[in-house]
Amino acid sequence: TLTTWLWGGFSINDPTLTRFFALHFILPFTIISMSSIHILLLHNEGSSNPLGTNSDIDKIPFHPYHSYKDLLMLTTLITILFMILSFYPDMMNDPENFSKANPLVTPQHIKPEWYF
Repeated sequence: TLTTWLWGGFSINDPTLTRFFALHFILPFTIISMSSIHILLLHNEGSSNPLGTNSDIDKIPFHPYHSYKDLLMLTTLITILFMILSFYPDMMNDPENFSKANPLVTPQHIKPEWYF
């Protein structure tokens, strides 16, 4: 079956980890490559118009108009995040970070910072 082939056996084993590691390593490069080819083709050939009308008068160049708009939005979001973290630094921290450390006692609730 497909599950047996994907796992490399009847249970999750070394071949499973190798296959999924390879998938997670190769997949981002594949997506970036396909996106780059798509943008290159759009830049060279242009996009099709489903109405079939002439839309040359409505076209504007990507750079500088959209590039500056994207750069402005990125700058705005980073500034907002920086301001929130500057004025309210405890907002993103775990409340356990404020308890007094005792090397002889293990904390009751240990969890990772992020769940991936």
